[in-house]
Amino acid sequence: MMAKKIIVIGGSAAGPKAAARARRMDENAEITIFQKSPDLSMASCGYPYFVGGFFDDRNKLLCTPTGAVRDPKFYWNAKGILAKVNTEVTKIDIKNKKIEFKDLTSGEQGSQEYDKLIITTGATANMPPIPGTNLNGITTLQSMQDADYLRKIRDEGKIKKAVVIGGGLIGIETLEALHLAGIELTMIELLPQLLTFLDWKMAKLVENYLKTKANVITQNGVAEFLGENGKLTGVKLQNGTEIPCELAVVAIGVKPNVKLAKEAGLKIGALGGILVDEHMQTSTSDVYAAGDCCEIKNIITRNSVLAPYGDLANLEGRVAGENVIKGNVATFPGTQQTGICKLFDYGIGITGLSESKAKEAGMDFEKVVNASPDKPGFMDGKLLITKLLAEKTTGKILGAQCLGPGDVSKQLAIWATAIKGGLTVDDMVNADLPYAPPFSLAIDHSIASAHILQNKMHGIFNGISSLELKEKLDNKEDLFILDVRGADEYEQTRLGIGETLIPIGMLRIRLNELPEDKNKEIITYCKISLRGYEAAVLLQAHGYTNVKVLEGGVAAWPFEKEK
Repeated sequence: MMAKKIIVIGGSAAGPKAAARARRMDENAEITIFQKSPDLSMASCGYPYFVGGFFDDRNKLLCTPTGAVRDPKFYWNAKGILAKVNTEVTKIDIKNKKIEFKDLTSGEQGSQEYDKLIITTGATANMPPIPGTNLNGITTLQSMQDADYLRKIRDEGKIKKAVVIGGGLIGIETLEALHLAGIELTMIELLPQLLTFLDWKMAKLVENYLKTKANVITQNGVAEFLGENGKLTGVKLQNGTEIPCELAVVAIGVKPNVKLAKEAGLKIGALGGILVDEHMQTSTSDVYAAGDCCEIKNIITRNSVLAPYGDLANLEGRVAGENVIKGNVATFPGTQQTGICKLFDYGIGITGLSESKAKEAGMDFEKVVNASPDKPGFMDGKLLITKLLAEKTTGKILGAQCLGPGDVSKQLAIWATAIKGGLTVDDMVNADLPYAPPFSLAIDHSIASAHILQNKMHGIFNGISSLELKEKLDNKEDLFILDVRGADEYEQTRLGIGETLIPIGMLRIRLNELPEDKNKEIITYCKISLRGYEAAVLLQAHGYTNVKVLEGGVAAWPFEKEK
């Protein structure tokens, strides 16, 4: 039997994974990877950390866990895969099942036949359509070359002012990297908030934290790059403000790189990605695609989405690699769009739907915000703020957003698994998670979040979000606001929204200081609103009918505080 000829176009994440999986499925297949750039299997999610100096050896971005550099020699010796770097595929001929390519070093051209083709051409960084983009000093952080350029800037230490354009995951991570290089930074985001996958309030908490490290400008885009003698000297914003800078990193998202696929006649989706089914098969049976160049399904809404994440690229590549050998046996069901980033001491992330996405999808849901530590105070527990969404009728978990200096990654992993498994709030309230003080509280933060949401769904907990409270305050509604923290906490920080301080330990003996009208709206809170909840239960027991707890308390208040 003739050996199967497999060609993979693209050698970053999905491509090498697909090739390696295909090899493991068939030792005799002829497998070739064509890679336009000089490097293979780059850990592109590691670029900001190389730029930031978390490690200095560039090869670590290209290494296996045992330290072998994944170059063409490695692929041939360890995997029997021919990897052609600096080689661009210029055409896919679907009818004759062959590709045409060009060696970018020698200029030599050639063609090669395939039985099965896997397209993993990734995505290209967006550039704003404004004057001055050709000035020296403007870059993205999309390629190894970009990472090298920014690392050189860090090591030379000459540049003192920079702007990061775009407040998404890459923008946030790049900003931290450049901040560590001692550069004065301004982040510019066109939209009203950073990290648009989060809901506004959660994003606002991130922005408040980021403002302690850098200048942040939202609702304003760059209108023009300014320069002298071909060099960047500043950016002009849409409102006319000019910000001097010697470096601008553009991080306004990516678009699927589908030029080859489109020219070959493959179907492209409404979002601009290659259309694939759950087997990663394109509109042509012998051609598969994986990674950032594809559109995939959101497993909750079933809508098509673009999800350019390194982990998903690997999973999709693995499925495509198996299917080109075995036929369509492996499936990739889609994504719930789990994402996480590090910002100095904060972790920030989401899995599943945000409130705005759940509304868009027409879902009826209940939501809650929980602010509490990840571990006991005596084990140096750090704050986590989680916003949890569940479907009202079924209790099924729809989404979780989490941020703070605590262990965000663990929380998101729990909720991502719960969503994938179709678990409900009732399933999660008694989840048997690992507990010991070095790792968590006796009731883990995730379980506590589920408890609050269950209480809310059962009508035991009547919560109010900080946004809803702010609206009531702006509308000058008649409220009695009760802060039940200690006097020392109140001295340290306070909201200053007309609150009355009665510490929880004094509340029973000072009930006479509360409004006489038992139907008056009362809002209770503390640092994280655990005592606020206890106060609400106490007041309800004394006949107060309209008591609400401020979800997340002082810790999750996104607006200005008096102190």
